Amino acid sequence: MTAHSLTAEDVAIFLRTNPSFFQEHADIFADLRVPHPHEARAISLGERQIMVLRAKAKDLEWKLSGLVNNASGNEKITRTLTAWCARMLAEPDSAKLPALVVHHLADLFGLPDTTLRLWGIDTRLPDNITDDVSDETKQWVESLRTPYCGPAKDSLVASWLGPDIQSIAAVPLRRPEAGALLGVLVFGAADGERFTPDMGTAFLEILGELAGAALTRLAPPAP
Repeated sequence: MTAHSLTAEDVAIFLRTNPSFFQEHADIFADLRVPHPHEARAISLGERQIMVLRAKAKDLEWKLSGLVNNASGNEKITRTLTAWCARMLAEPDSAKLPALVVHHLADLFGLPDTTLRLWGIDTRLPDNITDDVSDETKQWVESLRTPYCGPAKDSLVASWLGPDIQSIAAVPLRRPEAGALLGVLVFGAADGERFTPDMGTAFLEILGELAGAALTRLAPPAP
């Protein structure tokens, strides 16, 4: 191999395949100088390596901080969700369950625009829980295999929420044993990006299952 044909890649391959090179030529290793990544000067190879390790350590520190924050947030949600479930289980008056569902989930999500509609219910409930539900809306909710997340514009349930709502999440509520539809839980947000079609819905599905199971107490026995 001549000097003219030697490339940087050739040098890199040689050093990778000959790890003892710098051990055998320690004087070269000690005298090597490389450009400083942020300043117009040269530094030793050892100093450059230390800088790389420090940068990696800083990156890991940021990632660890993010994991700790996520864990703290998840723990808070878990505690709140557990308290919500406990309140529903302990409520002796089943007619109060719809209000419990709405108010506590509004606090959990930090969304004051949360509403609920039920149909096929035995117990007499306030009109704002049972009215304004057209057959078209019921059919739309029935067609949802997973919660709907997306823009409020032109949505069949957007009129149940405030005028400033830009995005919504609609969660079907079903009997746990039969899967029969009981109603729908709707969250609204003024932020158009709060609920988007590409977001995950696993947590919303859990909320729907828990709320549906609790509200089954209001429905007639399954055939």
